[in-house]
Amino acid sequence: MTIDSLTRVCAFLILGGVAACVQDTTELAATADPERARLAERAPRVEVMRDDFGVPHIYGKTDADAVFGMLYAQAEDDFPRIERNYVWAIGRLAEVEGEGAIFSDLRARLYMTVNEAKAAYAAAPDWLRALCDAWADGLNYYLMTHPEVQPKLLTRFEPWMPMFFSEGSIGGDIEQIPVERIARFYGGDGEAVAAAREIEARFAPGGGSNGFAIAGERTASGNAMLLINPHTSFYFRGEVHAVSDEGLNAYGAVTWGQFFVYQGFNEKTGWMHTSTRVDFIDEFVEDVSWVDGKLVYRYGSEIRPVEVSEVTLKYRDGDATGERTFTVYHTHHGPVTHAIDGRWTVTKINWDPVNALIQSFTRTKLGNYAEFRDMMNIRTNSSNNTVFADAEGNIAYFHGNFIPRRDPRFDYSRPVDGSNPATDWQGLHTVDEAITILNPPNGWIQNANSTPFTAAAEFSPKRADYPAYMAPDAENFRGVHAVRVLADVDGLTLDGLAEIAHDPYLPGFEKLVGGLLEAWDQADEPDAALAEPIDVLKAWDLRTGKDSVAMSLAHFYGMNYLARATFPEGMSEMERITMLGTATPPQQRLEVFADTVAMLVADFGDWQTPWGEINRFQRLSGAIELEYDDSLPSLAVGMANSRWGALADFGAERREGTKRLYGDNGNSFVAVVEFGDRVRAKSILVGGQSNDPDSLYFDDQAPLYVEHEFKDVAYYREDVERRARERYWPGERTP
Repeated sequence: MTIDSLTRVCAFLILGGVAACVQDTTELAATADPERARLAERAPRVEVMRDDFGVPHIYGKTDADAVFGMLYAQAEDDFPRIERNYVWAIGRLAEVEGEGAIFSDLRARLYMTVNEAKAAYAAAPDWLRALCDAWADGLNYYLMTHPEVQPKLLTRFEPWMPMFFSEGSIGGDIEQIPVERIARFYGGDGEAVAAAREIEARFAPGGGSNGFAIAGERTASGNAMLLINPHTSFYFRGEVHAVSDEGLNAYGAVTWGQFFVYQGFNEKTGWMHTSTRVDFIDEFVEDVSWVDGKLVYRYGSEIRPVEVSEVTLKYRDGDATGERTFTVYHTHHGPVTHAIDGRWTVTKINWDPVNALIQSFTRTKLGNYAEFRDMMNIRTNSSNNTVFADAEGNIAYFHGNFIPRRDPRFDYSRPVDGSNPATDWQGLHTVDEAITILNPPNGWIQNANSTPFTAAAEFSPKRADYPAYMAPDAENFRGVHAVRVLADVDGLTLDGLAEIAHDPYLPGFEKLVGGLLEAWDQADEPDAALAEPIDVLKAWDLRTGKDSVAMSLAHFYGMNYLARATFPEGMSEMERITMLGTATPPQQRLEVFADTVAMLVADFGDWQTPWGEINRFQRLSGAIELEYDDSLPSLAVGMANSRWGALADFGAERREGTKRLYGDNGNSFVAVVEFGDRVRAKSILVGGQSNDPDSLYFDDQAPLYVEHEFKDVAYYREDVERRARERYWPGERTP
């Protein structure tokens, strides 16, 4: 046989009358690059089918094969976000961003060094190491087969890297530790502290999510339903379907660069995470001193040595690379992160990456509530609540998951005395001890990052039954709104669930706009120029929409007032908005409204500008840091910001050089799921699946997104094959 015949084998895969010729270069590749040959041999064990919206459906023989294909497909869709997530997570952001990011990197390395990550990987179960290996293989094979892609830093991915990014939440534990404090403690000057503050603002997580679980007694089919509605920065997650012969068949949203479906469903169960306010992070003020030239700290009657080590970090300095070494400090509570009145303080968080990855992946393969509850006993999902439904008809709610047990004599909402052993965490609360709900008689459960004590109407848990640190969550207008739309729901369909998830009513304006109208009615000599806009608000039903002038008036009035007013310390946003409509001088309300009307005239030429002319969706490029332009095409959006109680959140604001508001956070991936003999689902993804402006899937879902039109999910293989536009294995996709 000739070399040509050895190295070129044509396999014809017939799909819709199109033949794809697959080239096998394994033998020649082995001579030049054994690693590439190994990965090329692995690739045919995976099949990728992309449906008519570009969603990748990954089929592998093993779970590890599916992970290999999932990461390869993710990289095809948005490699820059994968790389940035890991550059940030493993503590190498300054090598890309410059020295201003070095304290973000130091924060990562305070909690885990690279050597510790390698040790965690080495100690993981065999099956988890296989997934981590497949994770690295998928990304590395993508880079091998796409030489035109030039990473900013990571030219090779290693299987220990997922240990740094094990949980998937947009607001993970470590992000809640202010980088600015670390910069101040570890020697940052004023410029470095300001840079740390700027980096933190850029990487700050978005806020909010909604999860609804509906029992069969409330649905038309008699089957349980689930709303999956995360609110994140746009394009933070893609949509994926991963299937293996080992029982994996998970569909949903995946955080770029992770190997598990974060919010989604399989044939039997569905899970939706909402960011929790459970108190799971504590600060311990240590009693540190020098004894015989060594740093020690007092712990009860003991004097213990402070663990002192060094962390060396690199940073970009123009075209060169600089390096800084930091001396860092740990006690048994964790790393020293800042000082309070000169006293060294440790911030203690959940850091158990192996078990976190075990929990995150195991979650996707379970068959019913009993298995799901058992999985929750791993207790590493610290930053989330979970709303659940299954094919057996169960609906459930878990408020938090990682909840340290504390001595109730101490107030853990404030720093505690680390020298007192009684303040130490005393293990974790069991799932049975935490706030949970199962099959409430009202037939529905909701959470909107709100208190669990309204999650199931009158059948909600009672605050008096739990420690304060388990549920400090305040009520918010989305929670109020959710209870209202679910109270009388009956005969619900998937389309009906999607509709109530986009209900346009805004309860946040009840008191805010109501207070303005009261001020107008009580005024002795009201400004005649405001009469017409006031009449518009009087006639308004408090529902947002693209054609609503009242929405434009109300939004800017509320935003202007929030920016201008001062509030008592500790007020929630809901309390602040209510205060503006009920406890402020009536004349002040009218003055803010007059300024708002004048602003609309100045910026848009007419105060009667409909909301959709102002509130826009625009995606001009695949850049992570997007730019916006009033002169370029955009789409009108009728959704509103969640602060007003909008269930369908569209977080929009003015950008540099714009008058219009452009959204960059809020509703991102949304799915409605119905369980039964066969699972049915519909979904929508903001913009599209790909970050490539030349791709068919860059913004193909944008018109559907702004009109709240969902696509049918292709879950079963016959449906995937019927809708497949592309079919290939990694390394063999044709442009």
